[in-house]
Amino acid sequence: MKPRLVFMGSPEFALPALRALNENYAILGVVTQPDRPAGRGKELTPPPVKALAAQLGLAIIQPERLREPAAMGQLNDWAPDLIIVVAFGQILRQAVLDLPKYGCINVHASLLPRWRGAAPIQAAILAGDEWTGVTIMRMDSGVDTGPILSQRGIPILPEDTAGDLSGRLGVLGAELLIETLPPYLAGELQALPQSDSGITHAPMLKKEDGRLDFSHPAAELARRVRAFNPWPGASVLWKGQPLKIHRAHAVEGTPAQYGLHLIYGLKPAIGTVQGALVLDEVQPAGKKAMPGEVFLRGARDWGA
Repeated sequence: MKPRLVFMGSPEFALPALRALNENYAILGVVTQPDRPAGRGKELTPPPVKALAAQLGLAIIQPERLREPAAMGQLNDWAPDLIIVVAFGQILRQAVLDLPKYGCINVHASLLPRWRGAAPIQAAILAGDEWTGVTIMRMDSGVDTGPILSQRGIPILPEDTAGDLSGRLGVLGAELLIETLPPYLAGELQALPQSDSGITHAPMLKKEDGRLDFSHPAAELARRVRAFNPWPGASVLWKGQPLKIHRAHAVEGTPAQYGLHLIYGLKPAIGTVQGALVLDEVQPAGKKAMPGEVFLRGARDWGA
């Protein structure tokens, strides 16, 4: 008899795993983050996992904190054999970790112990890593410190944004999870402790992280643009308003002054301490995203 499980997750990254589990196991319920204000109108918007769970007809709870009595009461009522956690966004207390017979299994978007923490995909791009992947682990009381059941890697492509990479890793994580669960549940797969070497941390991102500092090399800033797309987004100030930078690339060379506005190959560019950052796609305040060369047609004083 297949175990009954509870799924915990919130963003787009978790959707492939929820779909795959729903096709293969009995899901008692879904725990996800509360609806949050989003968009220019700041309308309450459900997390992607809630929207999918509703489509699948699954029971849903959205506690602000999992330790709330009502949330813990619901978990105890469900009495799951297994809890699957995919980018849930809250730390699980020991009472939750001890609840299911088979423990709590996490799908993490890195090759642990590299990039423990809240933003492993962005951290891998920021560091210039050429390779990343997913880890299926049994959770313990630490932050991404639990023993590993399985891992699978993929290359980070030169143009990958965090959104691009997250999409691929979400699918990879779902596939590996479905492959890993049967031998784990049958007692044929033992979790192995993480290595004590190669540990790195990926802290939670803040909105202000997206503000570019041109005293850093252009190659580093180009990685920041990729890592912060779609959130928190990279930006610079242009005429007192944020100019969002969706895509950019670095060119070598040392301009006379970092922060200087330049024109490079019919596109806007900005000088850095090492090389220049060419803005391939931007979004001025109150307007839609556009190619850099289109932006220049309306910003004739950019390189003045």
